[in-house]
Amino acid sequence: MELGYSKIKDKFNENANQYDSQRKKFIPCFNDFYSIAVSIAETSSDNPNILDIGAGTGLLSNFILEKYPNANITLIDISDKMLEIAQERFKGKTNVNYIIDDYTRYQFDQKYDLIVSSLSIHHLTGEEKKQLYTNIYSSLNEKGSFINADQVLGRTSFINSLYRTDWKNKVINSDLSKEEVLSAYERTKFDKMSTLEDQINWLQDIGFLDVDCVYKYFNFVVLFGRK
Repeated sequence: MELGYSKIKDKFNENANQYDSQRKKFIPCFNDFYSIAVSIAETSSDNPNILDIGAGTGLLSNFILEKYPNANITLIDISDKMLEIAQERFKGKTNVNYIIDDYTRYQFDQKYDLIVSSLSIHHLTGEEKKQLYTNIYSSLNEKGSFINADQVLGRTSFINSLYRTDWKNKVINSDLSKEEVLSAYERTKFDKMSTLEDQINWLQDIGFLDVDCVYKYFNFVVLFGRK
């Protein structure tokens, strides 16, 4: 994330206070997108060790903790302002840990039963994604799972245009203000999306088993793989 690290951090710090309230308007498939990610987050442990990559305000972690209230969960994100909101969300919970850092460079010193991510990895280049997926594989316990709820690039320019047009139409017709919409458009400039096919192939090449796209709505997908 080298060059864009500071700019991405500043942009998400700037939007931190509005982030959660805008989610359902920016993600037309919000309910399915998150509920399916949580439903496939299966582990045999009652208190699994979980890592949330690019955790932001802790939205996905919150849903995961509803399913596994005794989990030990670590949230990592470059945005200190986003993690401040997460800390307020989980105030009083001693089983939640926070790391303010670039997850593409951070050296994790433990293994996890589940590693999850939502709407973050699409900010990485293809090479950065492949390296991250390799690091994730290494950081999983045997039989551990990786779940990525994210956005992908259309496999052709025509399909990608369909994805973008649909999203823009839904955002414009929401009750978001003009300023909020323009701010969202600005954030998309940091997107470096890769195709679904490429990411499935990368995960399989790294060694993940049972790799699949378990949910897809235009360019919103939920990817799964296990060690």
